[in-house]
Amino acid sequence: MRTAHEKEEQSMILTIDVGNTNITCGIFEGEKLVSHYRMTTQMPRTSDEYGFFLREMISYRGISHEKVEGVVIASVVPNVMHSLQNAIRKYFGCRMLIVGTGTKTGIRVTTAHPAEVGADRIVDAVAAFARYGGPVMVIDFGTATTYDLITEEGEFSVGITSPGIRMCATALWRDTAKLPEIEIEMPKSILARDTVSSMQAGLLYGCIGQTEYIIRRVREEAGLASMKVVATGGLGRIISDETKAIDTYDPDLTLDGLRLIWEKNEKTTGKKGRAAGV
Repeated sequence: MRTAHEKEEQSMILTIDVGNTNITCGIFEGEKLVSHYRMTTQMPRTSDEYGFFLREMISYRGISHEKVEGVVIASVVPNVMHSLQNAIRKYFGCRMLIVGTGTKTGIRVTTAHPAEVGADRIVDAVAAFARYGGPVMVIDFGTATTYDLITEEGEFSVGITSPGIRMCATALWRDTAKLPEIEIEMPKSILARDTVSSMQAGLLYGCIGQTEYIIRRVREEAGLASMKVVATGGLGRIISDETKAIDTYDPDLTLDGLRLIWEKNEKTTGKKGRAAGV
């Protein structure tokens, strides 16, 4: 029989979400997110750099890397994966699951081309359906802003994609001669009287308007008056605080979805070696 201490150690997993802008990591002890970290995706790194960084992040929180039983990764950036997977093998030596085709998620993708749906969107769908039930729309305010509908039966049926807030902001100051680079924050008023607040108002109130319209239109066309709306992503709080169309802001949705997928696949395989997907 395992001791309580052994059970505690075996329940600790590292979740990694590789996005186009950031790599977000979380350490779970059972169902509890005990720590999370973020690093930029754009900077090229070797497997040793990833390994040192991940182990240092964990030890900074007083957690030994030896307590990490498994690592689960969702990625939309293929060229990162070779170094990252090698880092996990060399510096953690534990089981590893890469979310992709064949991974058990409990979510059925019913779009026209299921293989084209990003792993991060599936992970968000898993967490949203588990936490809030269906029908539920997940809006992820990341590099792109995505609107995904999960039905009452747990089917990923609709995916809408638009440019993210930061992407739009970058285009403004990169492609115009006189507009400056700005901080992305809500202006005091939409009645802008200077260049910076003018850009902030256009970006953020424009995003709010888009968000409210897409939610309303999906409700109307799908006939889902009771659809819940959950926002996540780095800039999601700014938007969710400014509109009643979003029911909940859940910053850890993706990390929790990775945890749930790990648990589902562990129950299926029951393996003590490496998990499927390595």
